[in-house]
Amino acid sequence: MEPTSPGDLWAAVHAERARLAEDLACLDDAQWAEPSLCGRWTVEDVVAHLTAAASIGRLRWLRSVLGARFDFDRHNQRRLEEHRGATPAETLQRFRAVVGNTVAPSKDTAAWLGEVVVHGQDIRRPLGLPRTPPVETVTAVARFHVGKDFAVPSRSAAQGLHLVATDGPFEYGSGPLVSGTTLAIVMAMAGREPYCDDLTGEGLSILRSRCSPA
Repeated sequence: MEPTSPGDLWAAVHAERARLAEDLACLDDAQWAEPSLCGRWTVEDVVAHLTAAASIGRLRWLRSVLGARFDFDRHNQRRLEEHRGATPAETLQRFRAVVGNTVAPSKDTAAWLGEVVVHGQDIRRPLGLPRTPPVETVTAVARFHVGKDFAVPSRSAAQGLHLVATDGPFEYGSGPLVSGTTLAIVMAMAGREPYCDDLTGEGLSILRSRCSPA
């Protein structure tokens, strides 16, 4: 069942963090240093970022953003460095410690579910790890992404397109068609251009042009 209530969304967040931690336990040091789909960040950087996101409430987040003079890249980099361990094993240990946290800078719980879903695939796809989140979990993220430009310009990416999932109930908008798995749609809306290769339709070239480096 698709999570919709805050409690169900947080349960999905915790489940996705736990699944990602299981996948990370199988990596060697070279894989931890591999580039992710998230810009210049390595796999280890992305994990440290997820730990940071699960460890900061609204007041501390505001202080961090103010300290970075509203430079969100600087804010994210500082928090990432704070939570990255001396070794990949320590970085994983720190991530495992926050799997069950319900701390977040805002009450947009679906956004924090999207954070772990998208960043989880930022890690898995380059490494060839096969696990994907349940369709119902990704559907909740898709519905949030088309409603708001939050951490990524997902609503803008979807504007004027007809998005149709081939593996679940998600459908949105009108205009040129883009179809594929719910996960591929979510990742493309989040700016991950490689996932456009998993989509079809006359609107695909438009969506691909809207993908920007994460």
